[in-house]
Amino acid sequence: MNLKKSIISWIWIGALVLTGCQTPVLPAAGGLKVLVVETFLADITQNVAGERVQVEALIPIGLDPHAFEPAPQDIARISSSQVLIVNGAGFESWLKPVLSNAGGQHSVIEASAGLKSRAAREGEGVEGKTGQVQDAGDPHFWLDPLNTIQYVNNIQAGLSQADPGGTETYAQNAAVYIQKLKDLDIWIRAQVEQVPPERRLMVTNHESLGYFADRYGFKIAGTILPSVSTDASPSAQELARLVDQIRLVGVKAIFLETGSNPQLARQVAQETGVKVISDLNTHSITAPGGKAPNYIDMIKLDVQVIVAALK
Repeated sequence: MNLKKSIISWIWIGALVLTGCQTPVLPAAGGLKVLVVETFLADITQNVAGERVQVEALIPIGLDPHAFEPAPQDIARISSSQVLIVNGAGFESWLKPVLSNAGGQHSVIEASAGLKSRAAREGEGVEGKTGQVQDAGDPHFWLDPLNTIQYVNNIQAGLSQADPGGTETYAQNAAVYIQKLKDLDIWIRAQVEQVPPERRLMVTNHESLGYFADRYGFKIAGTILPSVSTDASPSAQELARLVDQIRLVGVKAIFLETGSNPQLARQVAQETGVKVISDLNTHSITAPGGKAPNYIDMIKLDVQVIVAALK
């Protein structure tokens, strides 16, 4: 199966599900209707689409995607879209039943297709609405910009298959953006050099920064929530072990995403004397006038915050 066919499923809700592409979704007047689940992914997609397609995000800016529950109007937007782009790798745990009930015809592009998940740390699966913990890999690939190159390749291939007339445009735009991602990686490495290797220790709100840590020489010493999702809660024993681990290895800071509940982190910080950093934008870009209005600025801002806290 070639790359294009491996990343697109053509979904006829309520009738038939086909894998691969038989007939492309041709753009209507005014271009394809492309809906992207997360805001950071919508920005990446817009860079590939350029002026040929206007991309929309499903989840509002600033909302934790882990906590997203689609309303009827969201399901209607999915139903009316021609192309739906998702992170994949289990990140959108709500998506399957929504697609089964949304109606309409969609091409679904899984941006992370082809990337190998890092295993969740021991004991850190995904706890769903029922409270049952399931084994899962880490879906936060995009926090390593070199992984995002695969996102760009998948999006380019998917848009080209849905809109063959734009193939050359998508290829040119993707090449320009991939170079920006490579430049971002070089910039991050230079920034991280300010942090001595022995201080590159992090505790995070949940298991989200593993790919970033692996790429740039950090170690995740522990997490507040024992999951790759924020839809989880720690036991008293797990928090006690985290406190002991922080004291043992000398962690300097706990890092939280914007919008996270800081209560447990502050409790751990009081017991250990470490600081709480609560302004990472890892799951959402900011509004146009904010500090991180696009994916690259989001990553740069997070790197600056991490380096300032640990150097």
